[in-house]
Amino acid sequence: MNIGEFLLSLLNGGLGNLAAYLAAHVLLCLVPAFYIAGAMTALIPKESVTRFLGRNAPKWIAYPGAALAGSVLAVCSCTIVPLFAGIYKKGAGLGPAITFLFFAPAANILALVYTGGVIGMDLAFARLFLSLTFGIGIGMIMALIFSREDMAHDKESDAMFAGQGQMRRVALVFLLILVALLLAGTFKVGLLTNSYSQITLPIAGMDRFQDFLYGLVPYDASKGQEGVTAQGAILIGLIILIGLASWKGLDKIHEGFTTWTWIAMGLVGLTLLTAAVGMSPHAGGLDVQFTGRFFGVLLAIAVLIWLMFKRLSEDELRDWLWESWRFVKQIFPLLVGGVFAVGVIRVLIQPEWIQALAGQNTILGNLAGVLFGVFMYFPTLVEVPIANMFLSLGMHRGPLLAYLMADPELSLQSILMISVIIGRLKTWTYVGWVALFSTLAGLIYGAWVDGTPLGLLALYLAALLTVLGLALWLVGLRNQQKMGAVKAATTD
Repeated sequence: MNIGEFLLSLLNGGLGNLAAYLAAHVLLCLVPAFYIAGAMTALIPKESVTRFLGRNAPKWIAYPGAALAGSVLAVCSCTIVPLFAGIYKKGAGLGPAITFLFFAPAANILALVYTGGVIGMDLAFARLFLSLTFGIGIGMIMALIFSREDMAHDKESDAMFAGQGQMRRVALVFLLILVALLLAGTFKVGLLTNSYSQITLPIAGMDRFQDFLYGLVPYDASKGQEGVTAQGAILIGLIILIGLASWKGLDKIHEGFTTWTWIAMGLVGLTLLTAAVGMSPHAGGLDVQFTGRFFGVLLAIAVLIWLMFKRLSEDELRDWLWESWRFVKQIFPLLVGGVFAVGVIRVLIQPEWIQALAGQNTILGNLAGVLFGVFMYFPTLVEVPIANMFLSLGMHRGPLLAYLMADPELSLQSILMISVIIGRLKTWTYVGWVALFSTLAGLIYGAWVDGTPLGLLALYLAALLTVLGLALWLVGLRNQQKMGAVKAATTD
């Protein structure tokens, strides 16, 4: 292969990965996530967030609450970022927000059930327990390391959202319907995935069009190659139209609503409904299956439309749309660039390297599992069959757990997006702690698989947590002394 062919293969890998991602995953999870983040910022008073997740909230409420909130969201590291941005901007402490950011993709209910069914309940339980323990630990560490910045962020959000009163009941209902829309689009249960009716559109050549798309972007589930379906190609076209209409209708929405505003919102609804149906191209046309997901999304959209025009004020509606669009402009370009880069990297990384690097439960093997999770990123739940493939290639179950904790949690695109929200230093500190604790989780679980008594491992883990807790207490005490000295000097 000459240099030109090699570079072309890298370009095809990046574009193919981007096309497959946009076609299969952005719509029913990421689009609602942006609107939820916008609603959090525009409609929820700061006090409602800080009461439970603020940096001064009781730790025994804030951190388990953040993990519990994340446990019901079957989302990947990309989708969780807008939600993380929403609660952090609204006044959540850095620690609880980081716990939410870590736990939702690493150990949500759907991922745990799927892991237990495909690979084994022992691995699912280890994933739950270690993700909860280390997720809260990472959040507390980040809160202590950046306590001064966290205090400054708290004051900044105080100034930004001063004067807001209690949250209106209609705003809470609106937010809950948006969450229901997200869950309807992501939960894989029979009620939502089953087809209840079908129509056939007599569009000639759909089978040839599908073959053409698979020729451009190959489909191979065993390798995590998702391909681009005919439905996916339609959705990519709709995404482009949404972007163009939103640029015209939302970028200057504070100057007033225009026809482009409603065109953009109409396209969003149409796109979500198109993503919710099933499509099967064949020689005779295109079969469209109306699934339970379609009816759930349709009902959620209908309720949202009624609330928008009948219950939300014009200011609330405008602020919600503007904040949602602002998150899209801030985060989406980095997502596109990151997904493209991951596609290029995946061309270079061969899964067969797994057997050589992660065949044993060593520090290097577990670190390799973490690195594969970052650079061979797959959307939520796709990491489970890929992990099963790695297991068949000879990966030890210890590094396999390290991979399962890192893959949905860290990705190149999510790292880029998080850095925009909390800054590069905090982001890379977070990445380092996630890599460290994912490696430790793999080592602990792998040692149990290799025959180390569970009681001894529990003793090691308890000693580790004790040392960590003592270190956190000492750091916190030192920070309090420094802050006290600063206040005293300011008073004098």
